[in-house]
Amino acid sequence: MTTIDASMRSVEIQGTTVPRLGFGTWQLRGRDCVEAVRDALEIGYRHIDTARIYRNETEVGRGLAASGVDRADIFLTTKIWPGDFERARLRAATEDSLRSLATEYIDLLLLHWPSDDLVLEDALGAMVALRDEGKIRHLGVSNFFDGLLRQALDLAPVFTDQVELHPHLGRPKLVELALERDFMVTAYSPLAQGKVARDGTLREIAEAHGNSTGQVALRWLLDQPNVSAIPKASSHEHRAENFEVFDFDLTAEERARIGARPEDRRRTDPWA
Repeated sequence: MTTIDASMRSVEIQGTTVPRLGFGTWQLRGRDCVEAVRDALEIGYRHIDTARIYRNETEVGRGLAASGVDRADIFLTTKIWPGDFERARLRAATEDSLRSLATEYIDLLLLHWPSDDLVLEDALGAMVALRDEGKIRHLGVSNFFDGLLRQALDLAPVFTDQVELHPHLGRPKLVELALERDFMVTAYSPLAQGKVARDGTLREIAEAHGNSTGQVALRWLLDQPNVSAIPKASSHEHRAENFEVFDFDLTAEERARIGARPEDRRRTDPWA
């Protein structure tokens, strides 16, 4: 059973409590990445997301260490790229990530994108073995939908499906399935790569609350059951602004207005 705490700051999935609001590190590199992760943890974030394809795991690890925050208090996610889905390669990639991140375990390991040559049972089986060895705590997928996601759910304890999700691309059926099957939907690009700032509906609601459009977009996401969000921000100001989303409430009418907007405006396609 999944429950949400009273403050809306965390969600419980499969018996594990996860901070709803995380910090994404896509496109952050070098010293900027180290400082961004350190700063995010200083602000109060305790959920950090990276991926092998981002080529910044070493910098993320340095940021974790520089923050001084106890590793046990951080929920850390990384992702395996399709070229490493074969059992032996997946294990080697995970062990390399552990070294790069300078950590003894990864809280959540994901298959980053589905691929034509994915043998789902083998890849998930390799991840279950890594979990049983204590190298990862949970396993999941990213950008999996419909039949393939249901196959994964039937094969292994999928903890999350990380997908593009924002007011311009709602996924109500996925959220409904997550509630039914006790997994988390993790929203990447939750601000539609900055496009929400020009959204008239969001702007009207934001002005009524004295907040930014980004804060309204994030709060709309986090009001949904089993949803977490991992916005990326390159500046301290935006990281701090994104974190301040729990001190106001959207009305039911405002949530309905946002949810009724035109959808299906995807911003991310790695194969394009």
